[in-house]
Amino acid sequence: MRSTDTAPRATSTAARPVFVPDFCTEHHRPLVLMAAVLASSMGFIDGTVVGIAIPAIRGSLGATLDQATWINNAYMVTLSALILTGGAFGDRFGLARVFGLGVGLFLLTSLASALAPTPDALILARLAQGAGAALMIPGALAMISRAYPRNVRGTAIGIWAAASGLTTAAGPLIGGLLLSTFGQDAWRWIFAINLPLGLIALLLIRRGVANDHRRSGEPIDLLGAALAVAGLGLLAWTLTHLEASNDIRVTLATGLTGTVALTLFVLHERRTTHPMMPPGMFANPTFSAANLATFLLYFGMSAILFFLPMLTVAGWGMSEFKTIFAFGPLSVFIALLSTRFGRLADRRGPGPVIAVGACVVALGYAVLALVVDGRDFWYGVLPAMGVVGFGMSMVIAPLSTAVMVAAHDGQSGIASGINNAISRIGGLVAVAAMSSVATIAYNLSDGPATFGERAPGDLHIGAMGNAFATIVWIAAAMAAIAALAAAFGIRRR
Repeated sequence: MRSTDTAPRATSTAARPVFVPDFCTEHHRPLVLMAAVLASSMGFIDGTVVGIAIPAIRGSLGATLDQATWINNAYMVTLSALILTGGAFGDRFGLARVFGLGVGLFLLTSLASALAPTPDALILARLAQGAGAALMIPGALAMISRAYPRNVRGTAIGIWAAASGLTTAAGPLIGGLLLSTFGQDAWRWIFAINLPLGLIALLLIRRGVANDHRRSGEPIDLLGAALAVAGLGLLAWTLTHLEASNDIRVTLATGLTGTVALTLFVLHERRTTHPMMPPGMFANPTFSAANLATFLLYFGMSAILFFLPMLTVAGWGMSEFKTIFAFGPLSVFIALLSTRFGRLADRRGPGPVIAVGACVVALGYAVLALVVDGRDFWYGVLPAMGVVGFGMSMVIAPLSTAVMVAAHDGQSGIASGINNAISRIGGLVAVAAMSSVATIAYNLSDGPATFGERAPGDLHIGAMGNAFATIVWIAAAMAAIAALAAAFGIRRR
C-alpha cells in the first residue's frame, strides 16, 4: 500500500469521498469491505456492550456509580467530539493510513481496557479507545465509497450496514453469554475479543488497498475538535456529579468552564473556513428539528440501555444472559421494519412518520415505568421494550431521510456526520445526567446502598426500581418532545 497526492480534490470538505479507480482492484474490493465491517463492528459493539457488563465491572473492580458512568462516557466523549475530524484526517493523510492508525490505537486501548487493574485505569483506556474509534469508523464507509463505483456501491453499503448491524446486535449477546458462563471477571474478554478482529482488519487493508490517495494542504479543524472534547467532557463530568452537594462549587465551576468551551466552539465554527460542524446548516428548520429529535430519542434509548442491566442484574438478581433479551426487540424490529418505514417516509414525508414513531416510543417507556414495580421481566419489561423497539424502527430511517433532504448540495456527507455525532452526544449526556438522577431518586427512596450496587433486601430493590422508573419517565418525556419537534419542525415533503 503506497501513498500518493494525485487524487482529485473535492470542491468542499463536506463532500463524501467518491470512487477512485486505482484505490484498489476489483478483485480486492471484498477485502476492503470486510475490513470496514470488522472495524465498524468493533466500534459499535464497544459503544453498546458496556451496559451489560457494568454490574460485573463494578463488582470486579469495586467501581462507584460515578466511575461506572465514566467507563461508558469516556469512550463517548472522544468519539462524539472527534468523529467528524476523523473523517477530515482520512481525506488529508489517506483513508487507509488513518483507518489503520485508528484500528491500531483501538487495539492497544482494548488491550489496556482488558488488563485495567483499577476503575480509573479503565476510564483512561476508554478515553483513548474513543479516539481510535473516531479515526476508524468514518474511514470504514469512506473506503467503501472510494473502492466501489456508483453502480455497485449501494449493494456494498447495504452489505456493510447489514453485517455491522448484525454484529452490533450480537455484541450484548456475546457479552451476556461470557458473563453468565464464566463469572464477573469475564468482562475483560469483551475487550480482548477486539484483538483478533482488529488484526484481521489491518491485514485485509494492507492486502486490499493499492493507492491510498490524500489531499495536501487542506486544513483540519483541530481547535474545534479540542474545544468540543473539553466542553463535552467538562459538562458530562458536571452532570454526573450534580448530586454531590459537598463539592457543589467545584461542580458548578466545572460546568461553567465546559459551557464557555462549547460557546467558544460555536464562535470558532462560525469564523473558521473549514468548520467540522458548520453552524449555518442549523438555519434550516428541518435540519435543526431532525437533529433535535435525534438527540432526544437517543438520549432516552441510551439511558434505558445503560441503567436497565443495573436494575435487572444487580437489583433483581437476574443473569446477564437473561437480561440481553430485553435488547432483542430493538434489534429485531429495527432490522425487519426500518426499510419499510424509510419507504413510507419517502412517500408521506419523514415528519409524520417520525412523530408517530416517537409517540410509540414514549408509550413504550410509560408502560416500562409502570411495570417496573412488579419486577416481572418476561411479561412486563420485555413487552414494554417491544413497544419501544417498534417505535424506534419507525424513526431511524426517516430521521436520516429528513437530515439528507435538508442538506444543501455537496453537504450530505457532513450532514450525516453531524447527525451521527449528535446521536452519540445524546447518549453521552443521558448517561451522565441520569447518573445523578438515579442517585438522587435512590436516596429519596431511602436506599441503603447505591444504585446499581449488588445488595440484599427489599428496601434496596425497591429504591432501585423507583430510581429506574424516574429515569424511564424522563425518557418518555424526551420522546414526546421529539414527536412535537418532528410534527411541527420537519417539513412534510
